[in-house]
Amino acid sequence: MNIIDIFCGTGGFSTGFEATGEFKVKAGLDILGDRLKTFKANHQLACVIEGDIRTYSPNTFSKITELAPGDVEVVIGSPPCQGFSSIRPFRSLTFDDPRNTLFESFALLLQFYQPLFFVLENVVGLVTHQQGKTMKSMIDTFETLGYQTDWRIMNAVNYGLPQKRERVIMIGRRGASSILFPQPTHFFEGRSMAPKNHPKLIRTYPLLDNKLPPAISVMDAIHDLPKLKSGEDGKQYRTDISPTPFEQARRKNTQKLTLHKSTAHSPKMLEIIKHAGSNITALPPGMVESGFSTSYSRIEANEPSVTLTVNFVHPASNKCIHPYQDRALTPREGARLQGFDDDYIFRGNRSQIVKQIGNAVPPLLGRAIATALLAQW
Repeated sequence: MNIIDIFCGTGGFSTGFEATGEFKVKAGLDILGDRLKTFKANHQLACVIEGDIRTYSPNTFSKITELAPGDVEVVIGSPPCQGFSSIRPFRSLTFDDPRNTLFESFALLLQFYQPLFFVLENVVGLVTHQQGKTMKSMIDTFETLGYQTDWRIMNAVNYGLPQKRERVIMIGRRGASSILFPQPTHFFEGRSMAPKNHPKLIRTYPLLDNKLPPAISVMDAIHDLPKLKSGEDGKQYRTDISPTPFEQARRKNTQKLTLHKSTAHSPKMLEIIKHAGSNITALPPGMVESGFSTSYSRIEANEPSVTLTVNFVHPASNKCIHPYQDRALTPREGARLQGFDDDYIFRGNRSQIVKQIGNAVPPLLGRAIATALLAQW
């Protein structure tokens, strides 16, 4: 079954779908060239389009990709948040209207291809954007196109990711059918960005779900990687320990370790790191002048990581200091926490790769969603 990935980034979402063995990624579109190079390296048979979706009519997109209506079963995408600012009624939309938002262009592509399903991923803040009016406008648009549409707040930690990463997942199915969302595969009892009893929140419950495997912890995901000091580069996996099932699944048969190079911190930053604790208040008074509550702090070893940001190699950005080692996470550690296999190819310079990793849709979340779609085909 064929899928196209709009706002594809590095291709994590697509990779999750392909991991089921039932989907083939036929095309990906993104405006950022470095991310498309990574996407292409891992989806070599897919057609790649670099540019703003608003500049491609559905007919032009079809000619470039050689995909006609009826050739695509699923359209997936993660539209940037700025694409939701002023959604208008779909009946008033035309391709050549310069007012079209990214989301509206996504909807026009759906109208052209008429896939059986679409899946849209975004940040939880979308739920309350414009007091909920944005979500209502989106659903109205999809229903105008003939899609039964529903959404949930899903935490990737419940699907085998060693990271607490909540996202809104919206699924549409053409025709009047109920929609199934994936059930959690891992137990995690933690705080949510949504109210605990929110009707759209998927979560696990101590009495009902305690027989599920526990959530994967940070050290379950990275403890097979060699110890590093600031600025050091690790080329070989540790041989003195056995990898956990999660680590082995990411390593597969990879022999050479890549992207495991730590940031070369300044002497001042190293002094800050030595004092780092669970949040910024662990630092001695006056050591730093400003920062978020989670800045300059260590991630917990025996629980899933906090949500990764696009600057997870810099301690000032968020909670990203290694649990035991005096340095920030490496790109490889970040990729592990995002669920990328070690043989996934990243293109670009170090800064670009870090952003690619931090912005990605985790492949494990994509696979869970794809599996749920297959169950209702």
